[in-house]
Amino acid sequence: MRRPTALQLFTHLPARTCIGLFIVGLSAAFSPTASTEAASLIEIAELVAHPEQYDHQDVTVTGKVTNVQLATNRHGQPAYGFLLQDQAGTIKVVTLGHPEVREGDLVIVQGTFGRLRQVGRAIIYNEIKALSVKPLNRLNPDLVG
Repeated sequence: MRRPTALQLFTHLPARTCIGLFIVGLSAAFSPTASTEAASLIEIAELVAHPEQYDHQDVTVTGKVTNVQLATNRHGQPAYGFLLQDQAGTIKVVTLGHPEVREGDLVIVQGTFGRLRQVGRAIIYNEIKALSVKPLNRLNPDLVG
């Protein structure tokens, strides 16, 4: 299945957000540690439709934050999770640290996708363990047009 172009992904977003995504994409593309695959945006619907294809792969997705929940991992470190929504779907995101995002924020998430994870008797499907969660609607205005 062909991946959508950046233009197709962002036709529903305001111009200011699109410029911000372009800047974030440029910084990721020119980062010495960034891989080409990690910089490619994937729609949430694509991950959910083909979880076996992306299992244990680095992914980058964007969407709106909902249902932020604070937690502590088994080692006592602070963690949080939230649901990430785009036009076509929703996926769970978990990460360590204190939340730098709020309910309703537009974010770009980079991390590792897992199609399933067992926690005790529960099985969690379609989750991203985020390495980076960056709010797009709080970008530096000097960088955005």
